[in-house]
Amino acid sequence: MTMAAAIESRVTETRAQAEATRVADVEIFRDMAAAESTWRALEGPGSVLTPYQRFDLLAAWQNQIGVQTGVEPLIAIARDTHRQPLMLLPFGIQREHGVRVASFLGDKHITFNMPVCRRDFLTTATRGDIDAVLDALRAPALAIDALALARQPRHWQSFANPMALLPTQVSVNGCPLMSIEVNAPPTDLISKSFRRRLKSKEKKLQALPGYRYLKAETDADIARLLDAFFIIKPQRMALQKLPNVFADPVVEEFIRRACHTALPDGGHAIEIHALVCDDELIAIYAGVADGDRFSMMFNTYTLSEVAHFSPGLILMRYIVDHYAGLNYSAIDLGIGSDEYKRLFCKTDEPIFDSFIGLNARGKMAASGLSAMAHLKRLVKQTPALMKAAQTIRGSLSR
Repeated sequence: MTMAAAIESRVTETRAQAEATRVADVEIFRDMAAAESTWRALEGPGSVLTPYQRFDLLAAWQNQIGVQTGVEPLIAIARDTHRQPLMLLPFGIQREHGVRVASFLGDKHITFNMPVCRRDFLTTATRGDIDAVLDALRAPALAIDALALARQPRHWQSFANPMALLPTQVSVNGCPLMSIEVNAPPTDLISKSFRRRLKSKEKKLQALPGYRYLKAETDADIARLLDAFFIIKPQRMALQKLPNVFADPVVEEFIRRACHTALPDGGHAIEIHALVCDDELIAIYAGVADGDRFSMMFNTYTLSEVAHFSPGLILMRYIVDHYAGLNYSAIDLGIGSDEYKRLFCKTDEPIFDSFIGLNARGKMAASGLSAMAHLKRLVKQTPALMKAAQTIRGSLSR
């Protein structure tokens, strides 16, 4: 090939790459209020996002937990040549072992992480688009060394997650998933035999005065259910020799604010389902919903003797029937492999992590974070190692 032909080939290749990249500019916001109007506009029907990336939910988290833990918001908005937003990445920056790491806002309190994207962008997004965002994040003024992007679904509402164009690895834990076919008969979701067993157990609960299933809609119901939850859950965790992850008052305040935050569609940023009677909260499940999928965040059940009648499983049956009746396509029960989840969920949501170094120091940090995640997954997948880890954790919690 002649030099002229080689130059022409490179020019053609560069032109093709430019045409394939829709991201013309990346705007960076350092506080959430400044990005709010664009963020809310991107939450409309022309976009795809998980309910965990709604502005209302993450603003509640940042204003409580993020502020206390030193998270600096960094909202990156990719725009096209017409200055129209294509994708919003809700990041926060923290210093870890001397390295400034950007991650999705919400930390461990959020199950899934994904950008907020326009639907038409998701169908054409290229690695060049994602690289354009990474280039913007390398700006010296931002001083970001690495990205630690955990628990990302490969697909949402049948759209591919564009962040999967980056190097990925399987997440530490899976997420049990129940897929719901349109107009599927109830027995396709929960078998007749399982329903009979639950119905038999529920007869014991139905004898309790005021027994009922409740989806909390009013502020009074929400407050009453959460008051009971924050009494019962710490005791449940203590019985399991687990640390009380709700002990910090800002965690409780985040949950309360999100549960009370009403959404334009009439729901709440976090929705609460419960079994109650006149004397007590029997069981509670809470999570996020977006018209297509319900994703559980936290739960607990009574400490009284009626716990023997499997109230958590009975409540889960109500939840499955509720969302199937609304033509939802899926329900997930959150990260983790608890046995009860397998009674309802037969598959796992494929989720991945990405650890990306933006400079030399960040590349070393990303390599270490990746190795640590691999090790955690190995422990989780190896029964003997997992048992040893649980034994150590139990001894430390005494």
